[in-house]
Amino acid sequence: MTHTAEGAPKILRERTMPLMSVRRVSLVVTDMAVIGFTDAGPELRETAPGVSVAEVLAATEAELIVPAHVPVMAV
Repeated sequence: MTHTAEGAPKILRERTMPLMSVRRVSLVVTDMAVIGFTDAGPELRETAPGVSVAEVLAATEAELIVPAHVPVMAV
């Protein structure tokens, strides 16, 4: 999916749409990043080639957990 819609973040702090599943989302893959969801919160797992961690954070409303090393997606 795209990470933003018309420049606005799609990964938000709180949901704005009704729940559509009984299970929690565990992984989201966007054109900018791979984000995993844990009990501690959303975690940046990988960035897309040519996309920096700073760019992902700027395009994401939710506060992401950023590990010391974030690998680049293998495409």
